[in-house]
Amino acid sequence: MHRLIGGVEGGGTKFICAVGDPSGGIEAEIRFPTTDPEATLSQAVSFFKRFDIGAIGVGHFGPLNLDVSSPGYGTVLKTPKMGWSGVDVITPFKNEFHIPIVLDLDVNTAAYGEKILVPENSDLSDLVYFTIGTGIGAGVIANGKLLHGLTHPEAGHMRLPHDWNRDPFPGSCPFHGDCFEGLASGVSLDRRWGRSAEGIPAEHIAWELEADYIAAAMVNTITLLSPQRIILGGGVMEQLHLFPRIRTRTVEMLNGYVQAPEILERIDEFIVPPGLGNRAGVSGCIALGQLALDAAT
Repeated sequence: MHRLIGGVEGGGTKFICAVGDPSGGIEAEIRFPTTDPEATLSQAVSFFKRFDIGAIGVGHFGPLNLDVSSPGYGTVLKTPKMGWSGVDVITPFKNEFHIPIVLDLDVNTAAYGEKILVPENSDLSDLVYFTIGTGIGAGVIANGKLLHGLTHPEAGHMRLPHDWNRDPFPGSCPFHGDCFEGLASGVSLDRRWGRSAEGIPAEHIAWELEADYIAAAMVNTITLLSPQRIILGGGVMEQLHLFPRIRTRTVEMLNGYVQAPEILERIDEFIVPPGLGNRAGVSGCIALGQLALDAAT
């Protein structure tokens, strides 16, 4: 009998902890707000004490130090999330559980979950998963493997064209102002329009602007990484009326340059919502946890 695997999706707004099996089945799950580091991580650790688990996969918001040879491995680097810069997010789990524990960026675990657990993605070697919510990040799978590189991709901080006459909002990112995250995240929507994404009607002008920013980021992603599919998740993308707008504007902005039928003829299958819904991240964490357990046995 297979032991249960733990998964932790540590987001900037909420934590999702679950136990399940690597096929995507979830036996138990808890969700709670991301508050101060000690209280939040303690609540996550306490949840897993109730179960006999064989490994834990942790997907945490970044940026993160993912260099296992570094003394700072597992710490959050400079982040807009107040109070979390420099926090060690992996040691509380290692101190309590003497089992394989693997750490990666939350969007990477979501990308991995979508790749491994969604049948439509199983044959793809290259895909990108964006989360567009409180912040913006992207997990990249290239040649079948998660991309890390020097640190890990920070696609939420790419620079986008900003028409100051059309949109005088200076941006919400404390580091870059009007980067992608600063212009199109849930925080930026709230600050620009005075209400959160779910409170903005579908016909509001906000969504035309939002679709343009996201489409510009899609064009950058297509021309830089040439993925076979782009998946858009996160709280903002729960406004499903955004998808047709983004697809249309992406094709228009590319202006026929990328001659691929996946884009020109099947854009609805190229830019898609997560197949795992809002469980992409935590399911990917469980799958990574199983991978770590297999490697250790």
